[in-house]
Amino acid sequence: MSDTDNLISKALLARIEEKKKILDERRPLPEEAVRNLREEIRLQHTFHSNAIEGNTLTLQETKLVLEEGITVGGKPLKDCLEARNTAKAFDLIEEMVNGRQDITHETIQLVHEDLTKGILETPGKYRTQNVRITGAIKLPPDFSKIIRAMDELIDGVARRKTHPIETAAFFHHKFVEIHPFLDGNGRTARLLTNLYLMRKHYPPVVLRKEDRAKYYKCLKEADIGNLKPFADFIAKAVDEAITHYLSIFGGEDGLIPLKELAKSTRYTQEYLSLRARQGRLSSVKIGYIWYSTRYSLRRYIEQHKKQTGLRKV
Repeated sequence: MSDTDNLISKALLARIEEKKKILDERRPLPEEAVRNLREEIRLQHTFHSNAIEGNTLTLQETKLVLEEGITVGGKPLKDCLEARNTAKAFDLIEEMVNGRQDITHETIQLVHEDLTKGILETPGKYRTQNVRITGAIKLPPDFSKIIRAMDELIDGVARRKTHPIETAAFFHHKFVEIHPFLDGNGRTARLLTNLYLMRKHYPPVVLRKEDRAKYYKCLKEADIGNLKPFADFIAKAVDEAITHYLSIFGGEDGLIPLKELAKSTRYTQEYLSLRARQGRLSSVKIGYIWYSTRYSLRRYIEQHKKQTGLRKV
């Protein structure tokens, strides 16, 4: 076993596996509901992944670009191209999942090519010069060492025996640390992380722009050898993604705003929102509103009783 074993909170991991088992037992999922959810996740991933890197399009503008294929007045052409390219690259990783393709030099370069075509002069090509990353603790390796470093990373991911979510976090961090391309490394890493998770039968995750500061802080911790915060960060995104998928069945798994859920407990909306942000209450943030489910709230209350010894909640 690797030294990254048991990085993710046991309670969080148990919650993820419990919900994943429920999701797997319900397969095949309703086609129309999955298609609608897939389109939503494609849009959310495109918007948030680009926004993390400074893209100025709003969510609605991103949707307009993807649905109408037009540019947005007053916004840089590059931002519109990034939106189109990221959505196209998202489609590509879904094709790779269906074709049972794993992470290789070829898949990495194909994803980057789709992401940066028309934006970079060398889309899909590893860098041939050295770079310096603002704010990074470590310098990326010399360009002459990229092939070897990527060989080791690809082989390391294939051989790794840790939980798939930990392996996904390990891959994501190492990829951006190596920084194999001149630009587009973060967006490529986020797509390839989803390729890996989806190949392991987890739904794709969306890393939100609102969590940008935490995302980079966790990556910096990983730079100095502490992968745990980043592994937990990715695990919370997976937990949210599974909750979102389960919501298509409605009932106890239907998404309800925390404001409404709070009415059935002694907890306030503010308290539940805090627990949602902390990852203690399995939740999904859509726009600026947190949602959870009656099932997730019931499980949280049960766990809270065990931890505090309360007899009444």
